[in-house]
Amino acid sequence: MTAVENDADVIVVGAGPGGSATAYHLARHGVRVLLLEKTEFPREKVCGDGLTPRAVRQLIRMGVDTSPEAGWLHNRGLRVIGGGVRLELDWPDLASFPNYGLVRTRLDFDDLLAKQAVGAGATLRTGVNVIGPVLDDAGQVIGVEAENGPDKAPVTFHAPLVVAADGVSGRFPLALGLAKREDRPIGVAVRRYYRSEVRHDDDYLESWLELRAKGTNELLPGYGWIFGLGDGRVNVGLGILNSSSAFGKTNYRRLLTDWLANTPPEWGMTDETNAEGSILGAALPMGFNRVPHYTRGVMLVGDSGGMVNPFNGEGIAYAMESGELAAEVAVQALARPAGAERERALLAYPQELKTRFGGYYRLGGIFVKLIGRPEIMRVATKHGMPHPTLMRFVLKLLANLTDPRGGDAMDRVINAMTRVAPAV
Repeated sequence: MTAVENDADVIVVGAGPGGSATAYHLARHGVRVLLLEKTEFPREKVCGDGLTPRAVRQLIRMGVDTSPEAGWLHNRGLRVIGGGVRLELDWPDLASFPNYGLVRTRLDFDDLLAKQAVGAGATLRTGVNVIGPVLDDAGQVIGVEAENGPDKAPVTFHAPLVVAADGVSGRFPLALGLAKREDRPIGVAVRRYYRSEVRHDDDYLESWLELRAKGTNELLPGYGWIFGLGDGRVNVGLGILNSSSAFGKTNYRRLLTDWLANTPPEWGMTDETNAEGSILGAALPMGFNRVPHYTRGVMLVGDSGGMVNPFNGEGIAYAMESGELAAEVAVQALARPAGAERERALLAYPQELKTRFGGYYRLGGIFVKLIGRPEIMRVATKHGMPHPTLMRFVLKLLANLTDPRGGDAMDRVINAMTRVAPAV
C-alpha cells in the first residue's frame, strides 16, 4: 500500500465528555489530535445532568473552573427517598475525590469540554459524520471515512491511531464487528426539564427508590431522580434496568408522567405548561458491554465501550476517566515504532480498564440482577433505609467513592470486595 500522509497522530471520533477528555489529555502531551463531531455545538444530549465527585475530579484534571461563578450548581450529596424514609447523605470526605457534586446541562457542558480540548491544542471539526474505518492491507485501522457538512461530501482522514468515543450507538466499533454483549446489564432512561421555583435550587441530588402513580399504592417499575439546575428548572427522569420484567415492555414516557402526577402540585411537575421540551430517552450501556477495548488500531472510550456504572447509571465520570487513560497509553505507544512494540503498549489499555473497574462492574452486574426483583428491593429498602451508617456505606459503593489506600473501614471493605470479585 502506498504511504499516506497522516492528518493527525490520533483521530478521536465524537466530542462528548469521553472524546473531549481524550483529546485534551493527548494535546496536553503534544500529540496532534483531530477531534471529529457529527453535530454542531451547543447541542442537547439525554442525561440526568448530575455529576458525582468522581466526575468533578476529572473536570479538575482538565483544568475546568467548577466554581458557582463559572455557572456550576454545587451539591452536598444524595437525598434518597424510599420505604417511607427521606435520607440526606453527604458525599464522603476523601483524599482522592472532592467532597461536592455538580449539576450543569449537557447543552453547554459538552461545548465547554470541547473548547477545553481545543484550548489544549486539539483540532475540532464539527459537522463531520464518521461512517467507518479506513483499513490497510493487514486490516489495521489507519483512518476514518466521513461525510462533511450538510451536503455530506465524502472525506477521508488518516492517523496511526483512532479513538472511538461515539457514544451508545457505537457505529464505529460496529463497523469493525464489535457488537454489544447481551450478557451485560443495560438500562433505559428518560428525562424532561420542568420549570420549578420550589425545587430548582437544591443542595442535594435526589434519588427515588420507589415510584407510585397518583391514586394508587401500586409500585411503578424503575427508579427516579429530580436534579435542580439552579436556573429555575429541574431535570426529572427515571431509569429501568434490563433485569426488570418491565424492561422493553413499558411506555417509559407515560411512566414518567404517571409518577410526576403524584408529586406535589407546587413543584410544578404536574403542569404541562411548565415543561420545557419533550420527554427524551437514551440507552445506558453498562459493565463493559462492548469489548475488546483495544483492537486493530482502535481504542474504545466511554459509552462506546459500555462503561456506564451498573450501580448508579453514571456514565460521564467513566467516559472522562477512560479518555484520560486512553490518552496516557496512546502517548507511550506512539513513542514506539509502529508494529509489535506499539501494539504491546496499546494492549495495556484494556488490561488497565479491567484492573480498575472489572471487579467493581462484576459486583454491579450482581446488584442489577438483585434489584430487578421487586421482593428483594422492597426488603432492602424497608430494612436498609432507616440505618444511616449502612446507607453511607451503600452511597460509597454505588458512587464508587473510596480512597484506594488507607481510608476508613468502609473503604477497606469495598476495596476488598472489588479486588476479590472476578473481573468482567
